[in-house]
Amino acid sequence: MGFLTTLKTFVYGLQLDTSFTAYLCFIPFLLMMISVFVDSKKIGTIIKWYSSILIVIFNLLLIIDANLYQSWGTRLDATLLTYLNTPEVMVASASTYQIISGTVFWIVISFFFIKLFNRVITKKIKKVQQSFWLQSFVFLLITATLIIPIRGGLQTTPINQSNVYFSSEMFANHAAINYNWNFFNALTHKPNGKNPYKCFDKNIARNIISKRRNSLLDSNTDRILNTKKPNVLLIIWEGLTFKIVEVLGGEPNVTENLNKLSEEGILFTNFYANGDRTDKGIPAILSGYYPQPSKSIMKRPNKNRSLPMLPRKMIELGYKTSFYYGGDLNFGNMNTYLRNAGITNFVDGNDFDKKDWNSKWGVHDHVFMQRFAKDLSGKQNDPFFKIALTLTSHEPYEFPGTYKFGKDTEENKFRSAHAYTDKVIGDFMNFAKKQPWYKNTLIIIIADHGNRVPKHEGAFNSPKKFKIPMLWLGGALNKTGLKIDNISSQVDLSYSLLDLFDGDNSEFIFSKNIFNTSDKQYAHYIFNKGFGTLTKNGICVYDYVNKKPILEKGLDTRKLDSLGKAITQNSYQDFMDRD
Repeated sequence: MGFLTTLKTFVYGLQLDTSFTAYLCFIPFLLMMISVFVDSKKIGTIIKWYSSILIVIFNLLLIIDANLYQSWGTRLDATLLTYLNTPEVMVASASTYQIISGTVFWIVISFFFIKLFNRVITKKIKKVQQSFWLQSFVFLLITATLIIPIRGGLQTTPINQSNVYFSSEMFANHAAINYNWNFFNALTHKPNGKNPYKCFDKNIARNIISKRRNSLLDSNTDRILNTKKPNVLLIIWEGLTFKIVEVLGGEPNVTENLNKLSEEGILFTNFYANGDRTDKGIPAILSGYYPQPSKSIMKRPNKNRSLPMLPRKMIELGYKTSFYYGGDLNFGNMNTYLRNAGITNFVDGNDFDKKDWNSKWGVHDHVFMQRFAKDLSGKQNDPFFKIALTLTSHEPYEFPGTYKFGKDTEENKFRSAHAYTDKVIGDFMNFAKKQPWYKNTLIIIIADHGNRVPKHEGAFNSPKKFKIPMLWLGGALNKTGLKIDNISSQVDLSYSLLDLFDGDNSEFIFSKNIFNTSDKQYAHYIFNKGFGTLTKNGICVYDYVNKKPILEKGLDTRKLDSLGKAITQNSYQDFMDRD
């Protein structure tokens, strides 16, 4: 960031540092007031234990914050709590080295600061003597003045994260935030029933969306498939980004099989994820539902049970549905969501030998896809709709065999893991082409979300992070070797498939038709407290904390700013209204 910008992160960040420090001082200051009347040794012991416990807790949160930021690009907040029911998942993204080194750091740094506190503070407390009772009023006055730094001053509005935002570089703004203040602020600020993303009257917001969306619902799709009722295999590839797919302008030699397969099917070259995690990507793909900036509808069974569901619609069309995953189906409450979707046939990590698991997430992709292929061997009862979700290309990128790009850096491990899964997908496609059902089957390969790795230029949450591949293959395609450059995203998939199959897609109220070639086509994605909206003519990436655009480019920025705010407001209101 440069020396001056780095220095400013401390200067601006001091506001939240001071505010959180003042919160912590309330109890010790009140105890000091009592020490006028009570033995100071007892007060000192209480303050010592109070401070030691907080030092241990805050150093643990420090380590969690550092690791989560690397993956999520946002400072520690209440999102952490949604994973407490599956603690093994919380640490699954970290390598064994990170866990061990982090634990050692936690113990050492906590021990050091507890010792330092005892040397500097506890000795001074012991010097406090019982005094004239009027002194307690002095301590009370001092304690009362803590309200000023807590609020960040005497202004009408209390301090918040936007007060420390000072730069057009979002990493600098994030660096200025006190992670403890951010976490406990999110913890204590419960929803008040109001939509925090409301910018327009609800009718105006709907009009902004419908004015553009209504022209994108229809398309001439006669040339896409050679049948109205093909079998469908949906392969969801964990964390695959366009940045390592050469045919999309990414790095060469990583996804060699995907590059070759793109010549045999329909490649979507301007396709985007709507969120940045699996629990956001699956509802986007299967329900045509936008993620929420700081929540996950997959983890809310009372809300997601009312969502439109592609598997349920396929069942209505006569399809038999299955879901395959090599890990724990309880991750992110995925099991409940999928059962709400109507799926009854599951294969998960419990169906595999533990020797075939990596140390964190589940069974290796080659074993997983071999089981998928085994269940698809020979003649099948048509029509079927089977979904497979891979996992090896998730951190910490563990798999047997050779790391094609080595494992000296996280990015090379990432490349190697995707090269491994790419080979697995290539082997599966070679198998599929020999099966009797292949000629009447549509195979869709899609990523569950984009990725921060490899690093990209520009804003962290720019479209480069969210752009992903989608490739259609199989004998059910009418034409092959096509490239569709329409702007589209995951929420458009279910609507478009049902349109091809003459199914009912009216419930998918946030979707558009992928094959509509209008210049008004757009994609909208969500990240923590922000959104990005783009067309071929412009990009607008907006941050709700700073209340300013992070990135504006092209001719459509003003319209995209309004469209993005309207979609975020409308989709979050829909989330709030579901029960």
